[in-house]
Amino acid sequence: MQLFKSQVLKVSNSLSGKKEIFKPVKEGYVGMYVCGPTVYSNVHLGNCRTFMSFDMIFRYFKHLGFKVRYVRNITDAGHLENDADDGEDKIAKKAKLEQIEPMEVVQRYTVDFHETLQKFNLLPPSIEPTATGHIIEQIEIIKEILSKGIAYEINGSVYFDVIKFNETNDYGKLSGRKLEDMIANTRALASQDEKRNPQDFALWKKAEPQHIMRWPSPWGDGFPGWHLECTAMSIKYLGENFDIHGGGMDLKFPHHECEIAQAEACNGSSPVNYWLHANMLTLNGKKMSKSTDNNIFPNEIFSGENNILSKAFNPSVVRFFMMQAHYTSILDLSNDALLASEKGYFRLMDGLNSLEGLDTATNSSFDVSVWQQNCYDAMNDDFNTPILIANLFEGVKHINLIKEGKESITANDKVLFQKTLHSFIYDVLGLENQSATEGGSDTLAGVVELLIELRNNARANKDFTTSDKIRDELLALGVQLKDGKEGTSFSLN
Repeated sequence: MQLFKSQVLKVSNSLSGKKEIFKPVKEGYVGMYVCGPTVYSNVHLGNCRTFMSFDMIFRYFKHLGFKVRYVRNITDAGHLENDADDGEDKIAKKAKLEQIEPMEVVQRYTVDFHETLQKFNLLPPSIEPTATGHIIEQIEIIKEILSKGIAYEINGSVYFDVIKFNETNDYGKLSGRKLEDMIANTRALASQDEKRNPQDFALWKKAEPQHIMRWPSPWGDGFPGWHLECTAMSIKYLGENFDIHGGGMDLKFPHHECEIAQAEACNGSSPVNYWLHANMLTLNGKKMSKSTDNNIFPNEIFSGENNILSKAFNPSVVRFFMMQAHYTSILDLSNDALLASEKGYFRLMDGLNSLEGLDTATNSSFDVSVWQQNCYDAMNDDFNTPILIANLFEGVKHINLIKEGKESITANDKVLFQKTLHSFIYDVLGLENQSATEGGSDTLAGVVELLIELRNNARANKDFTTSDKIRDELLALGVQLKDGKEGTSFSLN
């Protein structure tokens, strides 16, 4: 598809705190880096929402005709407990608990991550680098920062000197923090802590004898700091200055703040033009937490094997639910919310499936091009999927009115209408077309089809009391029967 020249896209830049017109570093190209998972456990639903949001953004850029290099990493080393500079590596800890090699942990949960995202119909990134595959690049960046006097080595570990960096730069500009306030609100270092200042963070950590994951370096055997890997990999594959860096809101500080500091210290320039952050997912109005049992994994939603939801839900229904909220908004998952989204999803798909069979006329009773532009206007306003979906339902309303003979559409407008609906539903939102008879609703479909058969028998026997009762009872349950020339179909209201 050619670049949609008339579109002016605005994005919410966390660095400036406002919406800005998107201007790529190189015209027609987009470089985007998104922080991927630390693969020590099954991917949780909150992470899935973040990756789904950036998949939608990736898809929209591709739809507009941009050539996109989308880099999403795998953290397979260096991420210590509680995101700190001390403690065990999350992967190594899991390996000890399960008495397997750390890379077995990495393999198991990387496979789970990919399988889960595939169920949600996420496109694979252009490049998916790993932290352990870029140890050399990380060591080279540390050498450069040390040579500029903005890091120091002590006892085999290397730390970033935040106070020294802040003499010429602005540490905290992404998260809105002031270093003076951070210092004032931080306790003094414990006597055994080797860092000069509490705000300093590790670029390289010395591996103690019991530490499983370790690599040789100029400072001795050790492992890279968690923040460093993303700086190294984004620079390698996207350059010293690229368009978009994304991730969850929880990564803004310290992870992304430290990324900026490392890149500026190494290269003397800001690494990213637009920082985009996806917001959190809550469950029944509360933060998701394993410890309080307020938690659910994607496969538990798909199978229905959980104590939170009343039934199983198809991955496309869950994706549709996620797309109904703006990516920067907190979204609350609940049984009622998923049930409502399921009805809306099937209504959208029923409308789409009906479009092909619409009769055409010599004139259109509504302006399809205006409706199409409304769809683009929504997405160009910081990827506003809720407004886009509202416009798609407006399109479904027109489809139903045309079916009822209350509106009309020309053959040319029908082609444009169909192309636009397909593009936004499939290509941009990433939904898959499953009617109410598919994807997790087989039991419902079977029951309804049986009732339709019983109703047809009743009508054939002129037992209209029974046939009307079946129709009315199904309608009360949200199942609408539609009698047509080719038999009776149904839809969920």
